[in-house]
Amino acid sequence: MDKVCAVFGGSRGIGRAVAQLMAQKGYRLAIVARNMEVAKAAAGDLGGNHLAFSCDVAKEEDVQHTFEEMEKHLGPVNFLVNAAGINRDSLLVRAKTEDMISQLHTNLLGSMLTCKAAMKTMIQQGGSIVNVGSVIGFKGNVGQSVYSATKGGLIGFSRSLAKEVARKKVRVNVVAPGFIHTDMTKHLKEEHFKKNILLGRFGEALDVAHAVVFLLESPYITGHVLVVDGGLQLTI
Repeated sequence: MDKVCAVFGGSRGIGRAVAQLMAQKGYRLAIVARNMEVAKAAAGDLGGNHLAFSCDVAKEEDVQHTFEEMEKHLGPVNFLVNAAGINRDSLLVRAKTEDMISQLHTNLLGSMLTCKAAMKTMIQQGGSIVNVGSVIGFKGNVGQSVYSATKGGLIGFSRSLAKEVARKKVRVNVVAPGFIHTDMTKHLKEEHFKKNILLGRFGEALDVAHAVVFLLESPYITGHVLVVDGGLQLTI
């Protein structure tokens, strides 16, 4: 049986790095993004027989349909990575309600819906899920109260789900990155922030991807949060 992995948010950043690493390891991949064209480009860059899908993770019918299509064309999805995420930084008193809702929908509800859809197959044959959180999810940060809530919620959700499905041989873990070179951090001044990082630099998407794949493939780890932040959490 092929090792099939769905990577939501697989067209850029950490998700794309995860997909590249898993392709090298022989997985068949479903690259899922809201924009079909960028998903196709990312899948094409991998070579081989990987496929692209378009999905709005905040819409349950869309998520369910995407899983049906993935299983129709690739086979049962036994590995899932949730790397889709957005941020709308703002002090809470200035935050727009629509921005708060969009973060909750994409960062938290979306992962809940993809995990729920994945369970239909995984509880029959086992599986592994890694949700991409953030060190901000348990440390907090000024101007990121809503983003922090979504990532903190993701940790609680993942640990609870790990307890629910362990007896079905499904593992659920979280990777919590710090400052990583992605579109989400490109506006930040690295010189200012890296003084708080023990290793003295922002991480690369591939640094996080290695941690994601480690958790996906580790048969005796579940309900764990693996921090990949260069030591940032020890200084903030």
